[in-house]
Amino acid sequence: MNQRERFVIIGILLIVTILVGFDLYTDSREGVILWHVLFEGFIGLVALSGIFYLLRGTIDLRHRLQQEIEEFSTFKHEAERWRADSRKYVDGLALAIDQQLTKWKLTISEKEVAFLLLKGLSLKEIADVRKTTEKTARVQSMAVYAKAGISGRSELSAYFLEDLLLPSSQV
Repeated sequence: MNQRERFVIIGILLIVTILVGFDLYTDSREGVILWHVLFEGFIGLVALSGIFYLLRGTIDLRHRLQQEIEEFSTFKHEAERWRADSRKYVDGLALAIDQQLTKWKLTISEKEVAFLLLKGLSLKEIADVRKTTEKTARVQSMAVYAKAGISGRSELSAYFLEDLLLPSSQV
């Protein structure tokens, strides 16, 4: 139930509670039978309980939402801090990869394709990013593999990333 629906129901229950209260007042002045007054009083209490239940749910929901926002904010700050702390390593890795790609005598276009392959983009995505055809991306990726002396994307990734994994004794 969304916030607006909650407030509509609270409004309706509030009107019911007020009308029942007014009816109880007039009934008590007219000397109506006790069971009738008690029954209407019970109905008023049920409506009032519904109001408190919905208000409590709304307050709890807002409290949980605030907690989620705070947790997300903490997570976001931690991610930004990690990104900033690891930036020098990422830059160093990118430079080392670029140097190896230069040793393999890749063209600038082939280097771009190699980096996009390492990022995990599909050939279609590479073509879209580079504003070329998928066939061009495929030909350039095959040139990268041939010049590097490897058979495909997984070997390309393993060439650069395999040493990043900790040995099983350190995990």
